[in-house]
Amino acid sequence: DHKLTIAGCELTPLCRAALWYTEHAEIRDSKLHGIKAVRECGDIKISRCDILSPEFGWSTRGMQMEDTHVESEYFMMRSDHVYLDKVDFKGKYSFQYVHEMVIENSMLDTKDAFWHAQNVIVRNSVVKGEYLGWYSDNVTFENCLIQGTQPLCYCTNLKLVNCRMGGCDLAFERSQVEATLSESPASIKNLLSGTITIPAETEVIRDIPGADGEIRVQGAK
Repeated sequence: DHKLTIAGCELTPLCRAALWYTEHAEIRDSKLHGIKAVRECGDIKISRCDILSPEFGWSTRGMQMEDTHVESEYFMMRSDHVYLDKVDFKGKYSFQYVHEMVIENSMLDTKDAFWHAQNVIVRNSVVKGEYLGWYSDNVTFENCLIQGTQPLCYCTNLKLVNCRMGGCDLAFERSQVEATLSESPASIKNLLSGTITIPAETEVIRDIPGADGEIRVQGAK
């Protein structure tokens, strides 16, 4: 389908694999509750919807989503040029292999998120979950609260600006990072390179050769 509008509709749990290969569609004020919806699509705008759909949005180009609640697994895998604003998301394995994505003003309750992601910006959001962002490249978090064990390991070109990481342990293992944090993680492990500036002392683990990244404490001499 091309140039499609769906408004005020319900796709029930028995509506499987809806909207594949669709281009230039707007979906608003609707319930999308079937598995594997909106796959391999292009130029899709979603607003004020309720999405309960495992494996939603795979390989989609040009997705814009706002004011929407989502529960999914493997959400948006291998998609590119994605923009999310005011999205309340819950589910595992989200945003794997995504390229060119911006997320703003959102709540992400997720595990194993952003693995192998490239060129991603997350702003003014809460990101909760274990093993965040492993093996990602050129991912930036701005003004975010990040929670969960072992976040942001094996990353390259990682940036954090004015983020809080209270309770995060074993963070940044083998990563290349430039970060200024307003709340320190519980521990930092084997930072390969870059500089992390933290507001207070924290546990620093260096038990491999080459873990030479710099950790600065604000105000320390």
